[in-house]
Amino acid sequence: MSFDFDFPLLQELTETSGVPGYEDRVRDVVRREFEDSVDEVRSDAMGNVVGTIEGDSDYSVAVAAHMDEIGFMVRHVTDEGFVQVDALGGWDARVLRAQRVTIHADDGDVTGVIGSVPPHTLTEEQREKDDEVKDVAIDLGRDAEEVEELVSVGDLVTLEQTTEKMGDSVTGKALDDRVCLFTMLEAAREIENPEVTIHFCATVQEEVGLRGAQALGVDVDPDLAVALDVTVANDVPQIEDEADAVTDLGDGTAIKLKDSSVITNPKVHRRIREVAETEDIEHQIEVLPAGGTDTAGFQNTNGAKPVGAISIPTRYLHTVTETARGEDVEATIDLLTAFLESETGEHDYTL
Repeated sequence: MSFDFDFPLLQELTETSGVPGYEDRVRDVVRREFEDSVDEVRSDAMGNVVGTIEGDSDYSVAVAAHMDEIGFMVRHVTDEGFVQVDALGGWDARVLRAQRVTIHADDGDVTGVIGSVPPHTLTEEQREKDDEVKDVAIDLGRDAEEVEELVSVGDLVTLEQTTEKMGDSVTGKALDDRVCLFTMLEAAREIENPEVTIHFCATVQEEVGLRGAQALGVDVDPDLAVALDVTVANDVPQIEDEADAVTDLGDGTAIKLKDSSVITNPKVHRRIREVAETEDIEHQIEVLPAGGTDTAGFQNTNGAKPVGAISIPTRYLHTVTETARGEDVEATIDLLTAFLESETGEHDYTL
């Protein structure tokens, strides 16, 4: 499959590690990509990066996508040399069995594995016990003394996975939210002379409470904010009720009406939809029962603000096999770009 976008950049963004509060490596890629596409780049004490394209008016629009991925922090090394961790972000511990991980130690990255005891040796009590992150034990394949020298409490841990094309789709880790970060960077490349000032915001710590976006709601203080994030695509055999699918891969970009953190401004989401229809961009409507996004971080942090959100349908969220359809990524880039280019600052979003 030949995608009509910069797949090597998407691959780099998703394979690069950056857990909440420690997005350094991703931040470096974002700064590099902003160099030739925006007028000004700045960052703050939390690590948010803002690339600004100056418009012809003082009216400003913030676009946000988060840099962080869910991961772990080392909390203990056992006497036997196994590493125990604390979660950074929301994990379903069931997906962690038998996974390969990278521990980001002071002297360099170290590969480890999360062990899984063979099923035929488990006791009945062990079979019935729910998986929990606190029970994870990372095996580094070294003796305890060497592990003690290599790993320290506070070291960061990410799951190890490559990003691959799979038919018409792309699959890998950290599509949440690097595929939307990629979308934002692509839109910044395409927009040259907007009527309004656009702040492209690469945010931090979304996975632990939308913390970076809340800070930017004050510091950037936009007149309008549009957040980008992945959304649930439960269009898989395990989900029997079609309503629970939320979105479907291949049906286009998703225009968010709500999630558990926000109800988007009706005038904003209607105008986003109008742009999609005018530009003949494939799209679907998203009503997400659970899950929060940076959209909420801007809505009322520094007074009431109109907010909207555009999402990329993604299967298997918060695993290392997150999967999105190439054409939906393209549609999201097209819709974001078209919406920003059509924004004049004269639309009244008050209700």
